[in-house]
This record gives sequence, C-alpha cells and structure tokens, in this order.
Amino acid sequence: MPAKLSTRPLLGRCTITGGLGLVLLGAGLPAVAAEGSEADLSRFYRQKVVWSKCDGVEMPEDLQCGKVTVPLDYARPRAGTLELALARYRATGRSRGSVLLNFGGPGGPGVSELAAGGKDFMSLTNGYDVVSFDPRGVGRSSPVTCGTGPATAPDEDADLDEDPQAVLKQLRKVADTCTKHSGPVLPHIGTVNASRDLDIMRQALGDKKLNYLGFSYGSRLGAVYAAQFPEKVGRMALDGVDTLTEPLTEQGVAGAAGQQTALEDFVDWCVKDIACPFGTDARTAREEVVRLVDSLDQDPVPTDFGEDFTGQDLVGAIGQALYSKELWPSLERALASLVEDGDTGPLLWFSGGGTAFRAGGGIALRADNGTDGGLVDQEDVPLDNLPAALMAINCADDPDRPSARRITRELGRLRAEYEQASPVFGRYRLTEVLTCYGRPKGTDFIRDEVRDVRTPKMLLVGTRGDPATPYRWTVETAERLGDSAVVLDNKGEGHTGYASSKCVHRKVDAFLLYGSLPPDGSSCGPEDDGR
Repeated sequence: MPAKLSTRPLLGRCTITGGLGLVLLGAGLPAVAAEGSEADLSRFYRQKVVWSKCDGVEMPEDLQCGKVTVPLDYARPRAGTLELALARYRATGRSRGSVLLNFGGPGGPGVSELAAGGKDFMSLTNGYDVVSFDPRGVGRSSPVTCGTGPATAPDEDADLDEDPQAVLKQLRKVADTCTKHSGPVLPHIGTVNASRDLDIMRQALGDKKLNYLGFSYGSRLGAVYAAQFPEKVGRMALDGVDTLTEPLTEQGVAGAAGQQTALEDFVDWCVKDIACPFGTDARTAREEVVRLVDSLDQDPVPTDFGEDFTGQDLVGAIGQALYSKELWPSLERALASLVEDGDTGPLLWFSGGGTAFRAGGGIALRADNGTDGGLVDQEDVPLDNLPAALMAINCADDPDRPSARRITRELGRLRAEYEQASPVFGRYRLTEVLTCYGRPKGTDFIRDEVRDVRTPKMLLVGTRGDPATPYRWTVETAERLGDSAVVLDNKGEGHTGYASSKCVHRKVDAFLLYGSLPPDGSSCGPEDDGR
C-alpha cells in the first residue's frame, strides 16, 4: 500500500478497542498521594454514593445511577474536582458489598456498557452489587475530545518515506487540537489517577476492600491499583491481561499481528459460506481484503454522517468485529453490503458511526456547588470520545517520547515492521502509536513500580487466540506481579474469556463470589468455550 499515514480514522469516529452526598465512613483514609507527595484527601473519602433511577430511554429499569467526586489533581486536591458517573445492578440477595467492573479500552464508558451488557454479569448479583463507572475523561465524566473539523483531519497525503517531518507536524497539530478541546482534565488523565479514583469509589460504596473484575485495559488499571493500594485489594480478577512493560511501539506490533491472525481465521471461516463476498478461496480472499482497503483509501465512499468512508475506517470496523467470533456472521453480512451494494451502514455500526452520540465541539469544566467538572448529559458525549480517550490514556501511561530526529530515522523501519506484522492493520496501529508525539511525557510509575505486589491472590485469565492481548502478556504480567498472581489458561479464541467461555465464566464467578481459585496454570479447553 502507499506509504502514507492518516490520523483521521482515530479522530473522526468512535473506534472501540476492543464501566454518591457526604457522610464520614470511618477508617482507612489514605493520606499520601500516588508518588509520595502528601495531600489531604479526607473530604473525598467522606462520601457515600446516592443512587437513583438512570436517565435515558434505553436504560434498564433495574439499573441505578450515581456519581462520586474526585480531585482533578491529586497533588493539589483543592485546585478543582471532577464528578465520575457510576451505575449498578443491586444484589438479588444479601449483599457482601460491591464488585467494580472496568470493560477496557482504554476509554470505554462503563455505565453504557453495563446498561447494554448487564445480563452477562447477573450471576455476580448473587452476592454483590455489580458496579461500573466512566473513568475520568471518559463517557459522562468530563469527556476528552479532539473536536471536529479540518483541524482534526490533517492532510492524508503526507508520505512517510519522502516527508516524515510533515507527518510529525501533522501529529503535533493533532495533539494541540486535542489539548484545546479537552479542557483541564487532559493533563490529569491516565491510569495512575484512575486507580486513585477507584479507591475513592471503593470507600464511597462502603467497601473495606476492592472486589474487581477488569477486562483488557481494565487489567492494567487493576494491576496499578494493586501496586498503589495493596492492603485494600479484595478479590481481583483480570481477564485479557495487558502488558505493563512493553513500549507502545511493541504493543502496536503485537496488536497488529494478533488482529491479522484473527482476520485470517475469519476469512478461513467466511470462504466456506457461499455468501462470503470474497469468494471461496482463502488465499484469494485475503488478497481481496487488502485490495478493498487500498481502494477505499484511494477513493472513499460517502456516508450518511457527512464524512467519507475510507480504507482505514474499514480497518477499524473489521478490527472491532474480530474481537468476538459471535460477530463474524454480522461482519460477513456487513462486508457483503459494502462490496455488493456500496452500503457502509452495517460497517459503521461496528466502528461506532451508528451510535446516538453527537460530535461535540469540546466539553468545558463547569463550576456548580463547588464542583468544577460536573457530569455531562449522555447526548453531549463527543462522538470521538473513545478514540480520544484511548490516545490520551495510553500516552499518559507511556514514558517514552523519542525525539523528532529519532522518529524520522526509525519511521521507515517501523512502517516496514508494522506492515510485515499485518498488511491490513499495520498502518492503522502505527498511526495509533505515533499519536503520542507532541504530547507530554507519560508516567514511569507503571513500568517501574507495578511489580511484586503484596496482595491476596489475584486471578489472571489469558486467552490463547486473543487478537488484542496476546497470551504471553498474561504470563509476563503474572511473573511481574509475583506470587499473588494465579493464571488461568483459556485455550479459546477472541478477546477475553468471561463472556465467550462458560468455563472461564464459572471459574471467575467462583473466585469472586466464594474465593475459590483454580490451581495456577490450570486451563479451560476450547470444548468448554460455549460457542
């Protein structure tokens, strides 16, 4: 394909990767900030969640919503506050407290995810209130955005080989535009602060220990919490385990390779069906996918949303559908609609273009009753919030900021490495990685400090055929966390195992509800995966 780079797919549409009153609650209020600086946080730990019916026509009747207030800047807790949105399903019987869920991303809004997929977690209501949340900068919680318009759609004709400086100039422009539109929350986004927010939620929910189930990026958040608050860890399960050490460049290559493998598996499945739009020969079909992406990059097609549909938009949509084998029939039909009728609508559903969110022009923190960052209405969540938050959080978590000279020197090698990993997903994933250029250096806390945690046993689930978080990350993260980590090997396909494997579902529930852990290194076979 042409050696060009476009940042538009990451900014123009939602590309999912891949969920409160003041009363003194008592003991255990941390008085020390994340990296050693002391700060008085007692007023934030004197909260109790006030629950009420959730607003919105698509909200389940039995889902309750609330909020919690956290400091904008933990080093200066009087400098401003944020409100974070929460939602819960109440325990059906006697509750032993709450289990908090994070659905990943980073940038995934927990409230809407729990509203849409709550049935998968009803078994946990046998003992817990099941709670999810929109992390800072995400969903209704002061959502970051890169805005809309020409400033977020740089010239797509910058050639990586001929003019890398033009590419870097574009990336810096995108970073500046995101800063302009996102408001004060952007410098304080990231997992280290989200983990501290999680501890305030724990206390506001009335729990002495945090019981937690984190998927994909949510495993990173759980691991950081275990390092910051080891004495507050209850029962913690991490499914689709993220890396804690690999630089974003290496993560991107692994992600591209994983998605390419998943695409090839999909194509092998598709060509056995007469309705497959790429024919009946797997090798030819894979070549047809590449040609389709290149063709749309050269000649995009119009959509009902005002923006043309490019090859990179197609790549983003395919990537989302490959996270679950259950979506393959829908992906096949969506691709057939594009190939045979020129209809992008079904593919836009995968990439987020079919959501009801409108493209906001930026969210300003407001000042009501002493709170600067109040919740925004669901309809005011910017359309690009998820990809904007994904970029912001990943960059905030990564300390590597190579110089322009180094990027220029290595750009050709990186492009070749990514395209070798995947002729379909390589360019897209490289674009994601390069978007950190022009942003402030991220924290080194995760890479340097999240290790050898002294917590109760934690359950780590890795799936062998996971296209987003390779199984080796589960093994590496378990070794890094130390003796507390217990690994469950899911010999299945797809991203994470809880929703797709009955075996994984049973074992995670048994641990969270009853404290029953499988032996370290035990497995769930593909015959148990429920597909």
